[in-house]
Amino acid sequence: MSTPRTPRTVLVIGGGAAGNAATILLRRAGITVDLIEAKDDWNATAGSGITLQGNALRVLRELGVWEQVEKCGFGFGAVGITAPDGAVLHVAEDLRTGGDDLPATVGMQRPRLQRILIEAVRTSGATVRLGVRAESLDQSADGVTVRFSDGAETRYDVVIAADGLGSTTRSAIGITDTPEPTGMAIWRIAAPRPAGVTRTDLAYGGPAYIAGYCPTSADTLYAYVVEANRDRASIPAGSYADEMRSLAQHYGGHWPAITEHITDPAKVNYTWFDRMLVEGAWHRGRVVLVGDAAHCCPPTLAQGAALSLEDALVLTELLTAADDWDDALFQAYYERRITRVRPVVEASVQIGQWQLDGLHDADVPGLMGRTMTMLRELP
Repeated sequence: MSTPRTPRTVLVIGGGAAGNAATILLRRAGITVDLIEAKDDWNATAGSGITLQGNALRVLRELGVWEQVEKCGFGFGAVGITAPDGAVLHVAEDLRTGGDDLPATVGMQRPRLQRILIEAVRTSGATVRLGVRAESLDQSADGVTVRFSDGAETRYDVVIAADGLGSTTRSAIGITDTPEPTGMAIWRIAAPRPAGVTRTDLAYGGPAYIAGYCPTSADTLYAYVVEANRDRASIPAGSYADEMRSLAQHYGGHWPAITEHITDPAKVNYTWFDRMLVEGAWHRGRVVLVGDAAHCCPPTLAQGAALSLEDALVLTELLTAADDWDDALFQAYYERRITRVRPVVEASVQIGQWQLDGLHDADVPGLMGRTMTMLRELP
């Protein structure tokens, strides 16, 4: 058995959920970590809300931030299916994918989760540089020399690319996979929570494919409507609130109380649903992908953040346990993750495609149930 290099050094590119989680876990193991984030603000105020299912909460507990998440979020254990007029058609208990000692689901304001993770990264002792990009990666058998946009140059044992859907690192190392649109798009907004909203409710039908909301704290929620994607360039940013409100106003139940707050276009987010799954390996040499840089899917199963957090957990488990950081380790990481990620990506895309195709008798509950049952197993 070879003697590991001391100290080991890792560069994490990207300060989202996956990058932050990897940083925290590696630092806990005593590994020197530099984290760079291209944005100056570290995304601390971006986004409306996030749905965290049990398998995501399991990783957040491992990171040591579960108590803060529990305090700031809104836990619940069921999902309601409603008609467009708000009539409740069915309430299903959510599967506790993180184990019976964690809630099935926690809704949370996305900026709040990011701030919790940022604080944990800062506390970990990692070196953080904001507004910095990796401009070149020069690899050899035992490391990577990185030249940065601020002119610095440093050598690392491993580089973890957690730079998201549009990862420049992915393309820089010769992986040609890119996200592809699925045909759907989503309007999102954060709003005050009506007192009666205590779980996610989803309305199918009406002018949108889905109209839903998720409580994110004692007094907030995020609401969304899903439609066929449109050319984003054709939608003026100043009309975002009008566009979302024109869809949301056709829904009843709690929607009128939500819709009256859809007034500020700057608070409305519009994005397409994309899909991507890098095949064969998620690394080239000593550079390895995690999270959205390796895979993405529509949020129909609300598993995007969970899968990204699991990537970070599995990769760091392998890195901290191994003497040799070699090709076999990174291939083992891929093989362990692909068998779990692929079914989620495929199911998430399939559920959306059934809606696009107008199939009303598709076995959506069955597909969801099988996929979520699989996720109860440890990653």
